[in-house]
Amino acid sequence: MKSRLFLSVTAGALLASASLAAAQTSVVATTDLNVRSGPGPQYPVVGAIAVDDQATLNGCIEGSKWCEVSYGDLSGWAYSDYLIADNSGVEVIVTERPAEMQVPVAVYERPAEPAPADGGTVGGVTGGVTGAIAGAIIGGPVGAAVGGVAGAAGGGVTGSIIDPAPQVRTYVEENPVEPVYLEGEVVVGATLPETVEVREIPDYEYRYVYVNGQPVLVEPGTNRVVYIVR
Repeated sequence: MKSRLFLSVTAGALLASASLAAAQTSVVATTDLNVRSGPGPQYPVVGAIAVDDQATLNGCIEGSKWCEVSYGDLSGWAYSDYLIADNSGVEVIVTERPAEMQVPVAVYERPAEPAPADGGTVGGVTGGVTGAIAGAIIGGPVGAAVGGVAGAAGGGVTGSIIDPAPQVRTYVEENPVEPVYLEGEVVVGATLPETVEVREIPDYEYRYVYVNGQPVLVEPGTNRVVYIVR
């Protein structure tokens, strides 16, 4: 009887350890990567994972590229195209993870929205926006660290391309424009669709636009993101 009990407890402990390991997958950001309050580009940015830093992958929404992560004291949602994980000694992009990695399925529960005072209809995301997704961000440093080739998938880079002067940042922050919301995550090296309208900055070679609620500097003519104002 004692032997059976010991075996049962041991098996339970091993199962618990395996479940804990599956639930605590370490991932590395291939670029400075936003962490958002919810699984989508319309949710506010609550912080960022620094390029090459490790975070904990808690789970991913089934059929989605948005995953729940923990980074120090920060918890939120990150885009899996820019996260890599170790799978039995092989680095893989979390988006392209094989089934045997057994990443838990995450479920997002949207916070309850208070009823509007005027009796109207509440819309959009709590703390977010009501605008629709207008397209998709093109390219970026997908899998930049996989195989040791920076920006391997799309000619992206892992850091800022430029270092704007303080007055440029001030101008962009003090002259906000209506944001455009695009599927994916805004990262340096990614390209915005041609339909995205960018604004001039006085006496400066680059343009700016607010993408997914965040101001970015872009290269005129290509719409490539060269800097994210954080």
